[in-house]
Amino acid sequence: MQHSKSNSGDILRQLVTLAAVIIAFVVNVLSNIFPLNGLTIGGISNTLFKNVLIIPANYAFAIWGLIYLGLFAFAIYQVLPSQRDNPNLRKTGYLLTIASVAQSIWVYLFLSRLFVASVIAMLLILVPLIVMYLRLGIGTTPASRAEKWFIRYPTSIYLGWISVATIVNIASALYINNWNGFGIPAETWTLIMVIIATFVANIALLQRQDIAYSGVSVWALIAIAIKHWDNSTLKIVALSGTLLIIAIGLFKGQGSKVKG
Repeated sequence: MQHSKSNSGDILRQLVTLAAVIIAFVVNVLSNIFPLNGLTIGGISNTLFKNVLIIPANYAFAIWGLIYLGLFAFAIYQVLPSQRDNPNLRKTGYLLTIASVAQSIWVYLFLSRLFVASVIAMLLILVPLIVMYLRLGIGTTPASRAEKWFIRYPTSIYLGWISVATIVNIASALYINNWNGFGIPAETWTLIMVIIATFVANIALLQRQDIAYSGVSVWALIAIAIKHWDNSTLKIVALSGTLLIIAIGLFKGQGSKVKG
């Protein structure tokens, strides 16, 4: 009887997770085809937030294709009968479901121009992903090749981009509400955020050898540098951060080979 209840609970979790990912994807697609108030998310970024320095070049958002590819890989893999009692997936529980639902809510709030509320939704995406990341023991516990490709890499990539998106979302909400930055120039705040993003990416490399997470940070930093190419200070700091992440990644890679 206990086994039957556990089995039923696992099946429910599998199906709900799959449904949540599909719904988040559909909402994202529809938001671009039939945008609320006439502007897509990209359109709002390019108009209302064109002066927010932390926003990367438009091409950077193409990463959502990779993110959803990974999420579908995760959702389909975890729904397989063979993964029903996978202890690692049980550890993640409904966390991806929460993040996916919050993702759908965020799209609605952002398009409705409820930017402060959208920050709360963004945090409801970020926090479950952080908990998933820690529970999966990414970079600290062994995993099969299948689990790396279908569970860990998708989680790292999604978390990597949401980490960047959270910074951008908060900066945009503060900008639209005319926050004066405690008198500190917007460029200085942007440089601080870039340095923090670089630091976190390097921690992911040094402590967990997480190339997927750090690779997303490199993608974002390059896009920030390209968008603000005429701003020499921001460009130099963003590209320096990129080179530092790459250098540490190569160093850790060589270290792993030597140990192996």
